[in-house]
Amino acid sequence: MSEAAPEGADGDTPDIETGRWLFAQPCTFLRGVVEMKGLPATALSEVAFAGRSNVGKSSLINALTGRKTLARTSNTPGRTKELNFFELGPQGQAAVMLVDLPGYGYARETKARVGEWTQLVMSYLRGRAQLRRVFVLIDSRHGIKENDHEVMAMLDEAAVSYQIVLTKIDKLKKGELEKRLEEVRADIRRHVAAHPRIVATSSEKGDGIAELRAEVASLADPAALGYKPQA
Repeated sequence: MSEAAPEGADGDTPDIETGRWLFAQPCTFLRGVVEMKGLPATALSEVAFAGRSNVGKSSLINALTGRKTLARTSNTPGRTKELNFFELGPQGQAAVMLVDLPGYGYARETKARVGEWTQLVMSYLRGRAQLRRVFVLIDSRHGIKENDHEVMAMLDEAAVSYQIVLTKIDKLKKGELEKRLEEVRADIRRHVAAHPRIVATSSEKGDGIAELRAEVASLADPAALGYKPQA
């Protein structure tokens, strides 16, 4: 399930079929980056996935791509320690780059090491010209926390568009999802760079996956996309 565009939004709803087609194309790991000079030298549009450690980011990327082991998953928070880049699109002509960012807020490492990862992520988010949108993942059971607000404020300041994605909605009791959506709606109204549409997902049950694929497809390079839905 996904959150409909609120009143005042432009009302443009991303095309589900285009998203389905795009994510049926090859998705290939390009590289893992541990410092800014290692970023891919490409102008391909990028969408990044950010969130607190153990928010379910790797599981969501695997669900989106339909590949169980594309992004490494772990019960240990903070396992993803690099910026991982994946090319998505027809063979030989990628349409968009998916970027899996290290989780923030927790890691079983020294403070110095965690600081290095944090600086790398922040430098990437602030300075990547081809970054079209950041999907900020929020555990639906806990809502937006202080370190989420810090990242959102930084994205506001840097004028980087971002969109809230709720994860693990299958873990909520009946009625809790709508309450959480209302809380998040109220919160993002105060953030200038936040996209008004919220996507509520479950990697385990598949809820919201088609809608999130469509959001990503709407940000891909049109020329490289090479697909037009039939009228």
